[in-house]
This record gives sequence, C-alpha cells and structure tokens, in this order.
Amino acid sequence: MRVGVLTGGGDCPGLNAVIRGIVRKGVQEHGYDFTGFRDGWRGPLEGDTVRLDIPAVRGILPRGGTILGSSRTNPFSSEGGVRRVQENLAAEGVDALIVIGGEDTLGVAARLHAEIGLKVVGVPKTIDNDLSATDYTFGFDTAVNIATEAIDRLHTTAESHMRVLVVEVMGRHAGWIALHSGLAGGANVILIPEHRFDLDQVCGWVESRFKIRYAPIVVVAEGAMPRDGDMVLKDGTLDSFGHVRLSGIGEWLAAQIEKRTGKEARTTVLGHVQRGGTPSAFDRWLATRFGLHAVDAVRDGDFGKMVALRATDVVRVPIGDATARIKTVDPALYAEAGVFFG
Repeated sequence: MRVGVLTGGGDCPGLNAVIRGIVRKGVQEHGYDFTGFRDGWRGPLEGDTVRLDIPAVRGILPRGGTILGSSRTNPFSSEGGVRRVQENLAAEGVDALIVIGGEDTLGVAARLHAEIGLKVVGVPKTIDNDLSATDYTFGFDTAVNIATEAIDRLHTTAESHMRVLVVEVMGRHAGWIALHSGLAGGANVILIPEHRFDLDQVCGWVESRFKIRYAPIVVVAEGAMPRDGDMVLKDGTLDSFGHVRLSGIGEWLAAQIEKRTGKEARTTVLGHVQRGGTPSAFDRWLATRFGLHAVDAVRDGDFGKMVALRATDVVRVPIGDATARIKTVDPALYAEAGVFFG
C-alpha cells in the first residue's frame, strides 16, 4: 500500500513528530510506502511530492515546523481543483491519504471524503486547541509555554518602569492560549474572543493595580473584541479559506488604556513566535501517538475518521465532528480566571 501524507495550515510544533510516527510504524510493521505532498493541499493539487522513508524522518522529532512544508491552499477555490487532486493522487499510486491539519485543512479532507470517496484519515493540529472532538491538539502546549515565559519576563519590565504591558497572543475565535498562559503567568487581565470586554472595566482593573504599586499585565487574544466595537483587523485581506488577517487589538487596547488612565502602556505581540521552535515534551508525546494511531486507522480501512485524544486514550471520530464547530472556552473556566483580575 502507498500512503500519502500532507501537513496544511499554519506550521505547528509537533508536525514532524507526527510524520516520524506515521512513517516508522507504517514501514516497520506494515511495509507501507509513503509519499509526502509538499505545502499542504498544494502538493496534491500540483503533484509536488517527496519520498518519505525511515532515513528521511531520522532526527526530526525535536524539530519545529514541518519537513513537508505547509500552506493554506484550498483545492475547492481553484478551478478544477478536485479533479486535479484525484488525478495526481492516482498518478502517484496513492491508496490512502493522511491529512494533518486544523479546521480548514481537515474540512477539505472531510468534504473530499464525502463527495468523491477519498480515503482519508485526519490528524488534528492547531496551537489554538479549538478543534472539537479532541481534548487537546498538539502544538497548544508549546504555544502556552512560550507565551507564559514571555509573560514571566514582561512582569519584571512592567514593575521596573511602572507601565501597563499588553501581551497579544494568538486565538482567532477561541481564547485557550490567552486563558492558559494568562492564568499561568499571573496576568491581571485576560481578554478572550468568547467574552466581549468592557473597556471601562479593563481600565478600572488597571488602575486598581497601580494603587498598590503593582504594574499590570494584560493578556489579550487576537480575536478579542470590545463590547461596543468590532474586531480589529490588520489590513482586511483574506486567505483562500476566507479568513481575514488579524493582529492589532493589542496596540489598540494599549492606546485606549493610556488615553483613559494616563498610565504609560506598551504592547508585545508574540505572533509567530508561539508557533515556532522545538515542541514541548507533551506535544512530542501526543503528536507521536497521533501518528501511530493514524497508521492503524489506514490499516483498518477506517477512513473519514480523525484520531483524537480523550483523557489519555487516542480514539477515532468522524472528521466532520471535529470541523462542524469551534471548541471555545467554557464561561465557567473563564470565570475562574476572573478571581485574579484587577
């Protein structure tokens, strides 16, 4: 059997660990051949491939990024895209395809499985941890650790200069990174997309910290919105899946806080730093297990499924269950963090 592998969407710590797990088990236990497709769905769309064997995956476990490359290519937005994917997979003799990605990448996989019967197995990947049907996605733990370390370091600068420091983290529709890193890093305010914030209340929390001579740290997810306003956009451009480019809420918020409180405020945008670098031990462990179980799904012919973490077990769920809706922060969890605001 020849199995194709692709990694789509944003890069993510742990992608290489998945590829390594897939190839090692597939070759050693089942004798499968593997073809890697470069740059997400662009690979099957254009027939751009690379051979994957055991020598190709040696030493990649601790490496960030992906040896296959990634992109936000959407075959359904290209004329004749689905037909070209079918033709290129057939030309390569690919019997099944393992798709490693987030909501958009897996959404394409689910649609291709439903519409043309493509034999696909999904592996969930996103630092945002916003895919339904799985407790955690790999990449999230690394992103939280990076953001937490940044917040720890910023506390010292905030206290030295008695400034407000606003830390903008990733999170378009879900505030998991902001919530986890903010709580772990001792932030005084955490703002997430699921809960529109009151700017006056935020400023009140900021001023209350200065009263005890403590410079506040505000953690805000890129998709957070004020109660009386809209999402802050970088430039309004769209990707091939129709998503606008975010970033800017941190600068806007710092300017508003400084204007309303008279306290100096500065912004740190972590951006792609959260996605880069070596994956944490947990993400290496989870990604490796996902890769091993994805090969098992191919062996069993259990297509149209995604491997998922439930407690400590890796299970299989329909890919559509993971992409049907975004997994957002429960209001009760956010309320727990509220104890430390102000």
